[in-house]
Amino acid sequence: MKKKALLSVSDKEGILELAETLVKKDFEILSTGGTAALLKEKKIPVTLIENYTGFPEILDGRVKTLQPKIHAGILANRKINSHKTQMERLEFGLIDIVVVNLYPFEATVSKPGVTLEEAIENIDIGGITLIRAAAKNYESVAIISDIKDYKTVQDALEKDSSVSLEIRKIFALKAFQKTVEYDLAIHKYLVKNIK
Repeated sequence: MKKKALLSVSDKEGILELAETLVKKDFEILSTGGTAALLKEKKIPVTLIENYTGFPEILDGRVKTLQPKIHAGILANRKINSHKTQMERLEFGLIDIVVVNLYPFEATVSKPGVTLEEAIENIDIGGITLIRAAAKNYESVAIISDIKDYKTVQDALEKDSSVSLEIRKIFALKAFQKTVEYDLAIHKYLVKNIK
């Protein structure tokens, strides 16, 4: 069965080159709306999340990746037989690489005249959940939450067709740091703006 990589990025910088490496190394790419559209435009094979899960994006994009087939694919412990059995019974695939960068909350709230409603809509829920899930399961899943790490992943895939455990550990720690910083920025903004 093909390895899978899930790509869901707000900032598209460098994503095409990473996607090309993933395809070259025989990964199936799963992706969300904007990222998938860019990949399709550049003729990079991609499967829309909604086609993979059989469930449409809903609530104006608020719910895209918050889906059992996605999170089971990320969180399944490859060492536990009951997890393997459940995944097979449900016909869920494993997801090996998750590439996410979040809605630009801080950039949004730093704009003059931004409303509370605009700020709220730029709080990333699905992305932060993907990051936490993949980082939790770093023993099996590589979480890439920083554009600067794309080259490291490309080099690892070119060399070994996988991302080593040592690299996955570093990425997981980085990912959890990112979630802390993101949530702190949201908290600081809301403390000043919720009345």
